[in-house]
Amino acid sequence: MPSSEPSAGAIFARFLRFGLLAWGGPVAQIAMIKRELVEEERWVEPSRFNRLLAIYQVLPGPEAHELCVHFGMMKGKRLGGLLAGLGFMLPGLLLVLAMVWLYQRLDLKQPEIAALFVGVQIGVIALIVRAVHRIADHTLGSPWLWAIAAVAAIGAAFDVTFWITLSAAGLAYAALAGKHYGRAALILAIAVALAIWLGGQSEGVLGSSKIIPHAASGSVGPAVLFLSGLKAGLLTFGGAYTAIPFVRDDAVGRGWMSEGQFLDSLALSGIIPAPLIIFATFVGYIAGGLAGALAMTAGIFLPAFAFAMLFFDQLERVIEDERLHRFLEGVAAAVVGLIAVTAVQLAWHVSQSTPSTVWGFSIYAAGLAALYLWRSKLNVPAVVLGSALAGGILFA
Repeated sequence: MPSSEPSAGAIFARFLRFGLLAWGGPVAQIAMIKRELVEEERWVEPSRFNRLLAIYQVLPGPEAHELCVHFGMMKGKRLGGLLAGLGFMLPGLLLVLAMVWLYQRLDLKQPEIAALFVGVQIGVIALIVRAVHRIADHTLGSPWLWAIAAVAAIGAAFDVTFWITLSAAGLAYAALAGKHYGRAALILAIAVALAIWLGGQSEGVLGSSKIIPHAASGSVGPAVLFLSGLKAGLLTFGGAYTAIPFVRDDAVGRGWMSEGQFLDSLALSGIIPAPLIIFATFVGYIAGGLAGALAMTAGIFLPAFAFAMLFFDQLERVIEDERLHRFLEGVAAAVVGLIAVTAVQLAWHVSQSTPSTVWGFSIYAAGLAALYLWRSKLNVPAVVLGSALAGGILFA
């Protein structure tokens, strides 16, 4: 361990470097942090790191970013945690702002550009499907959790608000884990009754019956976007992909942007060194300009800062509460069901704008195969760029 504590500037510079090298998604980012701070410099023992990682995987928010804030706290208290988190997210924030600025100035109606983005959107569907499988692998560890994910998917298909779905999932799994089956059945019955009372049922998996007109670009206020980001940040369990249904619920459902623009936000955010959750910055910019982008970014990253900075000393003790752990496991299982239905809805949208179903499916299958077979931190940007190239060749 270093003999003296680093300065605030050194902490910021150290984690800014991590942010510049944050390619390949959370697994690669966490591996990079562990290699340098745990294995090489011994900031903490490996067993302590593994325990911290397990805690942040249970809590909402991007784990790599939360670990950076935690390590910054270790070396520089709250200021160090703030600077570490800002340093890690800053490169991605600046890059996505530059990308969305350019994106708004493209003529997306030109056949060549439109073909590129159709290819990109097909590639994004492959990314989401792979993410659903990966998240399910480490989230659905029991038949009850699989059942909760399935029920949540059915609820999402019938447009039940996720506040009902997630609350019921957490409470029901906590009851099931304690073998209180009658209580679990009662929770489910109340959730179904509440969903019907609120008019949650709609057309089905291909979309809601409600048609919301698009808001004028840049017209949504920063406060609304901050709260939307905060909601998504508090509900992001199991990786940044789990934020997709919650951000989409507002961004597309409330008419801030089109389905195609939402898919483009995911694609472009996936080719830069940053936590994928930075796609919320893109959404915020489309909806509310620069102020909206910064407000939504602040909202979606706030929980990642808050858990580490406010509960630094209490995290391990709190997470040992078995009831809380079971509740969060149930919520995480429900999120898997929500994102699976979101993938179906997005795929349906893309299929409607793809000039050739055969070629579109071929791009999707090739992208999915690459994600499964090529284990590299560059596979996500490679699939996005490869899909764009294929779309440009096949659809222009």
